Amino acid sequence: MSNAETEPHPNARPQEPQRREPQEPQAPYVEVLSARDVPLGGPRAMTVRRTLPHSSRRLIGAWCFVDHYGPDDVALTGGMDVAPHPHTGLQTVSWLFTGEIEHRDSLGVHALVRPGELNLMTSGHGICHSEVSTPATTVLHGVQLWVVLPDEHRDTARDFHHHVPEPVTLDGGEARVFLGTLAGHTSPVPTFTPLLGAELTLDPHATVTLTVDPTFEHGVLVDRGEVRLAGTALHQGDLGYLAPGPTSLTVTNTADTPARLVLLGGTPFEEQIIMWWNFIGRSNDDITRAREDWMASEIPDRFGAVQGYPGDRLPAPELPGIPLKPRGRVR
Repeated sequence: MSNAETEPHPNARPQEPQRREPQEPQAPYVEVLSARDVPLGGPRAMTVRRTLPHSSRRLIGAWCFVDHYGPDDVALTGGMDVAPHPHTGLQTVSWLFTGEIEHRDSLGVHALVRPGELNLMTSGHGICHSEVSTPATTVLHGVQLWVVLPDEHRDTARDFHHHVPEPVTLDGGEARVFLGTLAGHTSPVPTFTPLLGAELTLDPHATVTLTVDPTFEHGVLVDRGEVRLAGTALHQGDLGYLAPGPTSLTVTNTADTPARLVLLGGTPFEEQIIMWWNFIGRSNDDITRAREDWMASEIPDRFGAVQGYPGDRLPAPELPGIPLKPRGRVR
């Protein structure tokens, strides 16, 4: 997706972390990040719920961007139509619950994003792509995630991976591990930093405890249902954050219907970055150069061109009047 915000959280007020008093003395602290509505750019201004970057936290591991959308009735909303747009210094992770999206990029990949199937695109030094919901889609529902590339790999070559994870049976639910390792299952998709990404479904009133890497920080996004993460209530659209330390993660579905979650994790990303529009860099010059390259009269080799999209590419917004400054993972 193209990021319509040119500031990470221009109007968001810092929110005090919410916490439920733990029933057990050793229950870990859970910070609750609430979503804000953000319209996407392009011909169809689809609205998404964004939890990262947040006013209090910009990263969970190397996960730097979490958009959650739907379920949207395409007949009413028009679905998704994001014209060709650029990326630098990141990977896009597309994961659907319902619907179908056509992906085209300047690597020459023409692929479909379908429910339960991972599409991961690496921008490296530069790539461009388009995303359009297919005519067969009646309801569109999913998440769009970004991963920041570490400095030593941010200019790597363009790449694309598709993976269909097998369901993993849990005691009280099911997991689909699209990145990293969980519940004895490891995704074959390579990453540039240690990461975890999985869809979890919990049976009604089930409690699931998962062994996790204690060096990771974790985020649990609630797509459907009402759950408790380490005793803290999370509502639909909330993202619960856990700092490194715990060796297990316990989630309870408090409802009479199944719950669906997205679990994200990774080792804390300590580099300072600038995330502006669809670019990630380390300095104001990085961002200025990427914008100039994209806005050149002829698309340079840096980003290439998308073939088969029936329309113009997205122009970059104007840069702010003051230099952009690198920021760390927390406010």
